[in-house]
Amino acid sequence: MDELNQISQTLALSMGAAWGSGINLYATLLTLGYLAHTGHIDLPPDLLIVADPLVMTAAGLMYAVEFFADKVPGVDTGWDTIHTFVRIPAGAMLAAGAIGDIGPAAEIAAAIVGGSLAGATHATKTGSRALINTSPEPFTNWTASIMEDIAVFAGVWASIQHPTFFMVGLVLFILLMIWALPKLWRAIKRVFTFLGKLFGPSNNDILETPSDGKLPKPD
Repeated sequence: MDELNQISQTLALSMGAAWGSGINLYATLLTLGYLAHTGHIDLPPDLLIVADPLVMTAAGLMYAVEFFADKVPGVDTGWDTIHTFVRIPAGAMLAAGAIGDIGPAAEIAAAIVGGSLAGATHATKTGSRALINTSPEPFTNWTASIMEDIAVFAGVWASIQHPTFFMVGLVLFILLMIWALPKLWRAIKRVFTFLGKLFGPSNNDILETPSDGKLPKPD
């Protein structure tokens, strides 16, 4: 039973770190670092680096930057786009580090699954925020950003303190993503199609070439 609990805790920590990284990497690092630094959790050796004061300071600084950037419509989408190249590999690294010394094969498997999970949560966040930005008022954007931060802090904490509860919630979240992602991207495609028609050149501005391919001679 103890071995089963250990596996459950390790898996929940690995997937929790990856899941949180896809939404807000710096909030995830701060949560893990704070809990480890204060002695509330014992992290695997490969993850102990997140409790280093220098790493926590850097994560706190970047979290402060993201806190404000994430609440400005348009800026948040640009920030999310740039962080496609940060959140996903970081999620894979954290997931692999959480496995501990089980073995190289387990670490590689965790990195693959963790990177995929981080990519999926990142895509869900980026797509939903892009749609929210179509609304002219900023309050929905602020609310979504704050709720995301709260969800990351609570989710990472739950993955450590209540691993079984977290894993059940994660399965439900993945099912929700499978259902929502196609709808999100179809909606985004419709938005860009509408904007293309709205700001694209009108028919009157396009020089039409006769069917014979010859331009009319000047008078």
